[in-house]
Amino acid sequence: MSRETIITNIKGLWLPVYSDVRVIKGSELNKTNLLENAWLLIQDGIIQGFGQMDSFETDVPENSRLSTYRIDAEGRFVLPSFCDAHSHLVFAAWRENEMEMRLQGKTYLEIAEQGGGILNSARRLEETPEEILFESAWNRLQELIRLGTGALEIKSGYGLSLDSELKMLRVIRSIREKSPIPIRATFLGAHAIPKRFNNRREYIELVTQTMIPAVAEQGLADYCDVFCDKGFFTQEETEEILEQGLRYGLKPKVHANELARSGGVQAGVKLGAVSVDHLECMEEEELRLLAGSDTIPVLLPGTAFFLGIHPPDARTMIAYDLPVALSSDYNPGTCPSGNMEFVVSMASTMLKMQVSEALHAATVNSSFAMNLEHETGRIAVGRKANLLITKKIPSLSFMPYHFGQSSIDTVLVNGEKV
Repeated sequence: MSRETIITNIKGLWLPVYSDVRVIKGSELNKTNLLENAWLLIQDGIIQGFGQMDSFETDVPENSRLSTYRIDAEGRFVLPSFCDAHSHLVFAAWRENEMEMRLQGKTYLEIAEQGGGILNSARRLEETPEEILFESAWNRLQELIRLGTGALEIKSGYGLSLDSELKMLRVIRSIREKSPIPIRATFLGAHAIPKRFNNRREYIELVTQTMIPAVAEQGLADYCDVFCDKGFFTQEETEEILEQGLRYGLKPKVHANELARSGGVQAGVKLGAVSVDHLECMEEEELRLLAGSDTIPVLLPGTAFFLGIHPPDARTMIAYDLPVALSSDYNPGTCPSGNMEFVVSMASTMLKMQVSEALHAATVNSSFAMNLEHETGRIAVGRKANLLITKKIPSLSFMPYHFGQSSIDTVLVNGEKV
């Protein structure tokens, strides 16, 4: 028997500027269709229709109007759930001691050179049983869903060996199979060079000749990612790894330009990457390349906030007509939070993005950065009913304004209250 839910008396139903499937670029990011005094109909977890309350009696069939489950959203806004296109959800342990090292003045690279950072997470993950990794990651996922995340990408990259990378990806697969929200998996074996390799070529060949074929053969990932940055992988190495990923059906993604101009954007655009992420260090060359491509720039303001580094220049990217997306970078070392509502607040306060710009970036555009644009990220007929109902707030601007305290009252996943 089908399950119907009707949300009525919605103060404002937040719709993207376009009803068709496309990214939102440049000045369009600040255009919003807000349908006031609205209703929305859900059947079997899928959005079936919406409109203004004065059309409710005529546009909604009587049997649906008499649905046994109705949500009165008077005074509240309804939005699509957040799409988080960049996370490192699977890890063995937190790294709070590294925050203390940063407070003592040590840089990201200095911490890494002293055995911290990614290599620290890799050591701990190698020692942790698969079932423990799953349990801890699953609990974190439940928290993210309650905070409003309705789609999530999860990377490997804390394995840095064949066995451990495959272990991470098997955990991600188990999460995907059980998760009520869409999950995308990314192979990030090229996250760092383990110290046991004196010759970096040896590790790169392990990634390209052994890891990627094994990941593809077992169907464990959708994407291949590389940390292309100062002290990690060069542009040439990044291209070599991503090209091999493409040969095995893994779409490219790139960690790019977080610590320095690294060539990561150039590599990503050249190889048709779905997204290039971070982008704290950008100049005109990178901006023009992105403007002439279909690659999505994913900004991660939580990382800049936590590390105390210069945040990405969202205003210039928007001026270059780019389809800016926002995501969390949830990880134990440089952004130990996956709260996308706070990401929207940081986008407004740190990146100077208007509220509509930030919301488009955290929903519609970030769904494209996971190839989930036909499933989620916008309120439209046929999309998953992964939705947020706010508290009684005066305007949507109250969400980023009232930072640190949630403005979300109810989360719906597949039309069901969480």
